[in-house]
This record gives sequence, structure tokens and C-alpha cells, in this order.
Amino acid sequence: MPLPKLPTRPAAILTFPSGETARTPAARAAKPQASQLAPELVQPQLTGIAAPQPEAPPKAPARKESGRQATPAESSAVAPAAPGLRAAPPAAAPAAQAPTRKTRARSETGVRKLFVLDTNVLLHDPSSLFRFEEHDIFLPMMTLEELDHQKKGMSEVARNARQVSRSLDALVSDTVKLDEGLALNALGNKDANGRLLLQTTAIHSTLPSDLPMGKADNQILGVVRALQEKYSQREVVLVSKDINMRLKARALGMAAEDYFNDHVLEDSDLLYTGVMQLPEDFWNKHGKDVESWQQGGTTFYRINGPLCAQFVVNQFVYFEGQMPLYAQVREVSGKTAVLATLRDYTHGKNNVWGITARNREQNFALNLLMNPECDFISLLGQAGTGKTLLALAAGLTQVLETKRYTEIIMTRVTVPVGEDIGFLPGTEEEKMLPWMGALEDNLDVLNMGEGDGNGDWGRAATMDLIRSRIKVKSLNFMRGRTFLNKYLIIDEAQNLTPKQMKTLVTRAGPGTKVICLGNIAQIDTPYLTEGSSGLTYVVDRFKGWPHSGHVTLQRGERSRLADYAGDVL
Repeated sequence: MPLPKLPTRPAAILTFPSGETARTPAARAAKPQASQLAPELVQPQLTGIAAPQPEAPPKAPARKESGRQATPAESSAVAPAAPGLRAAPPAAAPAAQAPTRKTRARSETGVRKLFVLDTNVLLHDPSSLFRFEEHDIFLPMMTLEELDHQKKGMSEVARNARQVSRSLDALVSDTVKLDEGLALNALGNKDANGRLLLQTTAIHSTLPSDLPMGKADNQILGVVRALQEKYSQREVVLVSKDINMRLKARALGMAAEDYFNDHVLEDSDLLYTGVMQLPEDFWNKHGKDVESWQQGGTTFYRINGPLCAQFVVNQFVYFEGQMPLYAQVREVSGKTAVLATLRDYTHGKNNVWGITARNREQNFALNLLMNPECDFISLLGQAGTGKTLLALAAGLTQVLETKRYTEIIMTRVTVPVGEDIGFLPGTEEEKMLPWMGALEDNLDVLNMGEGDGNGDWGRAATMDLIRSRIKVKSLNFMRGRTFLNKYLIIDEAQNLTPKQMKTLVTRAGPGTKVICLGNIAQIDTPYLTEGSSGLTYVVDRFKGWPHSGHVTLQRGERSRLADYAGDVL
């Protein structure tokens, strides 16, 4: 039988701790293996360097894997290794990512995989222990040690470390024998059908001498190597958010992957845009039996057709042809939908605090911002598309003119782009002002045409009035608050985690409108990606709710220089 295909090609510089260099499989096959001389020690060898091992003599019954004996169906799911050969790892490497993705969670081999979690996975998502469905989880002792080092403090990482520790304590509180593993569904997590295995004994493993075992990452890699040798019929996978650790694991022939379960979408291009362009044959397929009526100055259309099933409530649709249509979906029922015409904010008579929409998406955004029935609005777009300006203009109009809200509250996460400049003096609002440069810039634009009759004095008085109705708050003091009849703007929301976003949105009381602004292409928070950002999270979760809306702004309107720089740089 030919040798199993090696997953990686061994590097020539790798050596064993004893200084012995790697030999060819034929040369190593002529000498007795270390496992034959000391079968009681777990001495895994480097994949790609060690030759296939002769079949080990029968060992005493070890502790039960995952607390149960393997069933005949599970035993037959893995092809038995030929005499003298070690069982090859599964060849389908991409399947190792299946349990962390929601779309493909079941194991293709029928055998539960064993996932070794790095500390950064637990610190990133405290509920990751219960996100691997039917597969088992192994926590090395070094992972618990690093959790202990991170638990102190008031940061998000420290809170996550304490939450993981409490979950582990609840799991082990009623367990006598930790060797048999802990049922992950004991705390009510019905989707977690696997078991949690903790390192209870010292594990000896063989890694290249160039990797010092005093480093925590290398100790976890040694545990993964030992588990691969111990559970040769199972796929052992390291899950880590650390790219360099995954690279080292793959270089040593170990299966490693990122943690994907916190991703809302696998591809940011699939994110809901809130806008749909109707096809050219739209009226031919949907123009029959159209009902129309007017109510409150708005014209409604009830149309029937196959495309109606793809509509989402509060989604904007447009058709630019012989019979142009710009409308918003109000109701969807099977193949029937109700569309409502929009107010044209591109015309000067419908200006909002002196601001008119310059393109189609800005017109859609202003229709959402000025709609009192929309309690939650999210605006995405690159720099210069007018997100902050539109939100502030609509807020000032509804606070100072229509008196719909009492004041504007603006906040953002304080993540610097470069090096931190240190502590800032002053009160909470004074400390937040350096982070609110976008607020000052947009207020200058909004106040540019005000008070012309009285010159600079009139503009200064108007600016003082505007500032009295705008409050700048820090995220650190949001927990426990309730905002009544406020216009809450969350700027740079792409840097928020889903948990932080939930904390902010749930602050809204009766009569409060929440607006989230951001660009998912400019994420500065470590470990956050376009798929796991809190802004992506709320856009996907609020999609289709009758009191929410979303628009992705496409065209920049800041200046021709900014637009060209955004395209070519």
C-alpha cells in the first residue's frame, strides 16, 4: 500500500530535540521507533519527517473518548490503516472549517472532530465553547493559564475572560471525573452536543528544537501534536485567531483554522444594500392588475409578480426607463407587494436644513431619516458619501424645527488610527471632542448659509443654539442609561463588536431614533473583520423589520479630489 499523502512539505532546517536530523523513510524504517521502546509515553513525531510507525502493541484500555465507546458505525466511518502504517489524516482539508461555519456544520466523515481552542478565540467570543455543534472541544492547561492572566481589568477582553471562567466553573461544578469529559449542553445550550475535554495530565510531545517550549503558543502546538497521536482516528484541529500560530501549525503538518462562527456573512459583497434596481422587463411582468391609491400625499401601488417575493420591507426599488419609478416597499405578501412613492429631496423646496440630496442613494437615505416610523437606520458608504452630514441635517431639522426629538446625542468608539496620544484633560464631553472632528466639520457646512443678514454674529449665535442641542457622549458610560425622545447617532459603528452594538441600541427608549453610520472597509478594532463587525451584524439582523431601514451610499460627494483618491489609492 503506498504511503499516505503528506499534508505539507517538511522544512529542511527542522531537527529533533536530540540534534538528530531527519532521515529518509527507508533509513528510519530500519531502526526501532521510540514508541516501541517506551510505549507508555506519548511521543508524536513530525508529520513529513518521521517514517510510518510499525503497529504498536496493544495498550491497556485508556480513558473513554468523549465519555463513551465508539459505535460500530463510527468505527467503520474511518478506513483502517494497513499493518505498519499510521492512519493518514483526512485528505479533505477544507472540511476542517465546516464546524465553525453555519452553512456546513456536519462532519462529512461521521466522526466527531476534536477542536483545540486557542485563548484568543475564547477572549474574542466567550460563547465559542458552545458553537461547535456535535464536535468535541479540548482546552490545554496553557489556555486556562492565559485566561487567568487576562481576567483582571475593565476592558472588553477582561470581561470576556471572566465570562469564560464562569461558564467553565458551571460546567465542572457537578462533575467528579473530568477525564471522561463534560457535556456542553449541561447549561441549556441545546446546539452544543459535543463534550469538553480538559488537560488533566502532563503531555509530552516532540517539536523541532528551534521552537522553545517556554512560549505559550508552542506549548499549545505540542498539545495538538500529542492529541493527533493519541486520537489517530479522529481529526484534531487547532482553532486560533492568531495568523502566525496557524501558519506555524500548518508548517508542522497540523490542521489549523480561523474562528468563523461569529461572522454574519462569509462575503461582505453579500451584505444587504437596501436598494434594488428593477429589471427592464419589470412593467411587462408586473404591470397587469396594478392597483393605486393616494393617502397622506403619498401614492401607493399594489403590484403582482414573481419579483415581489424577493422584496424586503422598507427596501428601496427604482426603475429608470420610459416609466421611471422610485419607491419604497411597504408590504410583502407572497407574490404581492405594496410600493409607496418617495419625497424628492433633490429639489430645493424639500431641503433638509439647507441640504438637498445629490444622488439617488442620498435621496433614499433622507426619506428614511425623515420618516418618524423608522426607529433604527443604518447608513453604509465609503468616505465622502455624506453619511454624517445627512444624519446631522435630518437631526437638526427634527430637533429645532419640528420638535420631534429633544436633542441629538452623538457617540463613537475611541479607536485611534495611529499611535495613542495619551490621556485627554477635561470633562467627558471635552475628552470626546477630539474624536468628534467629523461633527465639527459638518456643523460648519450646515451653518454656512445661516445668519447672513447679521454677519458673523448671526452665525455664531446659530452655532451656539445648535451646540446646545447636541450632546457628545462616551461609550464607557452608556450601560444602564435610557434615552427618551432622543436622536442618537452612532458614528464609526464598524469598530463596534456585536455585543457593544447591542448595548447601545438597547439604550433607546420611547420616541428615540437610532442611526448607525460607518464604513466596513475601515475597521481599526483588532480581531474585527467585515464579516464580524457589529455594523454588519445589525444590518443583517434588522433587515425586513417594518420600523428599520438601511441604505448603502455608493457615490462620493465630498470633492472631485476625494472621489478620485478613493478610486485609485
